[in-house]
Amino acid sequence: MRYFFHIAYQGQHYNGWQKQPGAISVQEAIENALFKIFKFPVPINGCGRTDAHVHASQYFFHADIETDFDFDLLYRLNKALPQNIAIFDIIKMEGLPHARFDAVQRKYDYFIHTYKDPFLNHQSSFYLEPKIDLASMKAAVNLLPKYKDYRAFCTQPNKYEHTICNVKEADLLTNASGDRIRFHIASNRFLSKMIRILMGKILKVGKGELSLDEFESHFITLETPKTLDPAYPTGLYLSKVTYPYLNLAPRTEFLSAMQGTDWKSV
Repeated sequence: MRYFFHIAYQGQHYNGWQKQPGAISVQEAIENALFKIFKFPVPINGCGRTDAHVHASQYFFHADIETDFDFDLLYRLNKALPQNIAIFDIIKMEGLPHARFDAVQRKYDYFIHTYKDPFLNHQSSFYLEPKIDLASMKAAVNLLPKYKDYRAFCTQPNKYEHTICNVKEADLLTNASGDRIRFHIASNRFLSKMIRILMGKILKVGKGELSLDEFESHFITLETPKTLDPAYPTGLYLSKVTYPYLNLAPRTEFLSAMQGTDWKSV
């Protein structure tokens, strides 16, 4: 029987979702917990890869569990996992739906604070840029849905069959004082480090180091910039994953990054 697991995790102590030798991953932590419960390996398939130290406020993985069980798996799994990984729902699925390949849209949010705050360190990226030009950054963000080919904004474009991304939503939001920034983007797919590279370039626009025309030229020429300069991983959240047959609201509540902030579009 195939099950979908609706989860969230703080990624600062993990080397990303994907299991890999010699590194601590979210996938390995969950598979180890499942092994403790069932006493046999339960491989899991995630809805995508997140970079090291990147968070997910909504994430799905699927697992095939052929053995019948009569205990509360949600309770046991949450007991077995560290506090920075939470399981919200376990959903029995019909057929063999795939957590990664069936996803039709993913949304990400990237949070920045431009003043020093020790309580935001693990939830938002700190850039000491109190005079950053939000209007120029917003103009750069507004260009994103107009273009389809994001070849210039990924680390290894040649490893993909194509680099077309259907960006449906892109916005830049801020709080009333302008010292907290939130970049929101939604697409059918994302390329390797694409969001962090975009954020890095948009920050350069805001700092006056890159003109809007220069930023847009990457979409027109499709040439990879000499330096990609991806933004810090902390502050990036996979925030929503949607399937044709499953569209759940995120269950997390941000302690500082989301709650208590009246976000308004720039």
